Amino acid sequence: MEDPEKKTEVVLLACGSFNPITNMHLRLFELAKDYFNETGKYKVIKGIISPVGDAYKKKGLISADHRVTMAKLATKNSDWVEVDDWESSQSEWLETLKVLRYHHQKLLSPDPTNSLQNAIPLTKPGRKRKQEPNRHDPIKKKNQSQDIKSVPQVKLLCGSDMLESFGIPNLWKLEDITEIVENHGLVCISRAGNNVQKFIYESDILWRHKNNIHLVEEWITNDISSTKIRRALRRGQSIRYLVPDVVQAYIEKNNLYSPESEDRNAGVVLAPLQKHATDSKN
Repeated sequence: MEDPEKKTEVVLLACGSFNPITNMHLRLFELAKDYFNETGKYKVIKGIISPVGDAYKKKGLISADHRVTMAKLATKNSDWVEVDDWESSQSEWLETLKVLRYHHQKLLSPDPTNSLQNAIPLTKPGRKRKQEPNRHDPIKKKNQSQDIKSVPQVKLLCGSDMLESFGIPNLWKLEDITEIVENHGLVCISRAGNNVQKFIYESDILWRHKNNIHLVEEWITNDISSTKIRRALRRGQSIRYLVPDVVQAYIEKNNLYSPESEDRNAGVVLAPLQKHATDSKN
């Protein structure tokens, strides 16, 4: 019998719009947790939902306040999935890698003063890196790898669409993709027969770190999406059983989705495309 103490602890982090949160978003966490538990090597200790901020500028994106509130309502009865509003409260759009770094740093030192400045890149145990001033106390350097080993791994939980978005020009920085898959890891939920494995094979970066990409097949298919929910709402159709009842009640009470809300940010270039296209010119 395996000693549970030897299992690697994992925190699942899902970033996205959650516009609105759906039952499918919640299922991703359950599917990933089942997968890790069945390996016998990992123990999922927490799930984190991190809605993107308004500065992301996605078409139809309603206010982060509403999206965070709906996510909190949806996870109110969960004993392991919670909502974190740090990303959504930032005035500027943040790369997903910075959000991963933030949550890793938070596990290293649970401190309310934690900030983006503290969100340093994760270094794998045993890997050497150049000494940077004021980053670590030289006296503590000896124990650093031991401390990192005891910290839970923060893995990015996503659907196959996010994984495949790595191939969209200027949406992601190559160095960000590399650090995500090398130092943190991906948990990708995909439908049986999906071409995710082919996409990984065709990407040199993903193929190099394929052992840190966990593919979880979704055998009980679920095609719910936020886009389809918003479309149904604009047409006055029922969304019951597609989102938690408390989320449906909140949407109706606040009349959140309409043709007008769907036109929000219409014609505006998505924040990462703006930023990375500008960076590539400089």
